[in-house]
Amino acid sequence: MKYCQAVQGRSFILRLEDGEILHEVIESFAGDQSIQSAALIALGGADAGSRLVVGPEHGRPKQDQANKIIPMTHVLDNVHEVSGTGTLFPDAAGNPVLHMHMACGRDGSTVTGCVRAGVRVWHVMEVVIFELAGNDAKRLLDPATGFDLLNPAPHKGERP
Repeated sequence: MKYCQAVQGRSFILRLEDGEILHEVIESFAGDQSIQSAALIALGGADAGSRLVVGPEHGRPKQDQANKIIPMTHVLDNVHEVSGTGTLFPDAAGNPVLHMHMACGRDGSTVTGCVRAGVRVWHVMEVVIFELAGNDAKRLLDPATGFDLLNPAPHKGERP
């Protein structure tokens, strides 16, 4: 486990509008407001055609697959009610990157996945952003997985 401390900074309440792409709007807003890191919650509607990353094709790749992680995507076939939670941290270049997982339900069926593939707002989505200040955490490339993983950077006096 790796960790660092943060203090709560500003809080923002957003209403996303019909047709907006969730992660694009959040990352743009974070850049405009100079939000370096945050925790987020979201609820509302996702439109048909929204895409979620729903896991790796193989849980643990076999040797003959050269440890390649192949993501699976799911396309919503209709409008869904959604609830999501996530984090926002900068990548190595300092750009804000949203990592949010969302449960999308319709008529007794639910699919859960990461919003990075493109969740389109259906009419309205509410998002609350809780800024996390006083930390240097970043998303950095992990060569073993190919993922940009969260790397909390401890401050002086904190355990690494």
